[in-house]
Amino acid sequence: MQALSTLSKAFWLLVLALVVLFVFFAMLGAFKPGEVMGLSVGVVLMALLWFVHATWVSRHSTGRDPETIRSRERRGF
Repeated sequence: MQALSTLSKAFWLLVLALVVLFVFFAMLGAFKPGEVMGLSVGVVLMALLWFVHATWVSRHSTGRDPETIRSRERRGF
C-alpha cells in the first residue's frame, strides 16, 4: 500500500513537471503553442487533471500530515 501511494505521488509530480516544462519552453519561444496544437491540448488536459486531483486531495485530507507530526515529536517540538 505504501508503494502505491508513493507511485501515485510521483505520477502527479511528473504531470506537474511536464506542464511546467511546457510553459517554460513556450515562454522561451522554443515553439509556439498554436503550432503544436495536439501537444498544447494534451498539456492543458494534464493541467486540468492535476488541478482536479490537487483539489480532491486538499478537500479529503485531514490537513495534518502524520509523518510531520511524528517527526516533530521525535525532535521534541
